[in-house]
Amino acid sequence: MQRYPVSTAAKGAGETSGSYCTPRGRHIVRAKIGGEQPINSVFVGRRPTGEIYTPELGRTEPERDWILSRILWLSGQEPGFNRLGPCDTMRRYIYIHGTPDESFEQAPCSHGCIRMRNRDIVDLFERVPAYTPVEIIEA
Repeated sequence: MQRYPVSTAAKGAGETSGSYCTPRGRHIVRAKIGGEQPINSVFVGRRPTGEIYTPELGRTEPERDWILSRILWLSGQEPGFNRLGPCDTMRRYIYIHGTPDESFEQAPCSHGCIRMRNRDIVDLFERVPAYTPVEIIEA
């Protein structure tokens, strides 16, 4: 087992589409994206942009929601709570992903995703296969 610091949604926990909250409950890693990319690769729409994040790049677009290094795309496993309809985690594009290390805080500040330091998400990505169970609980 391994523990990693994470950041969750600034708006707290919640399952509704458009809420910008982190969904709770039982999930699985539905897809793993970016395994062949260098650390700090930038993703938009789950595709690498060809950019490699640097603090200088971050300063040019301070409002950009950076998705870096690796993506573990989550799918809810509880119909009516975090799966299907207006609460579907996968259709909400909720990921576990890397974020700029210099701005990482172990505090709620994401738009719903679970953010990790880049070395940590790369390590986790290598450890877990697709369909690994993930449980998100409110502390």
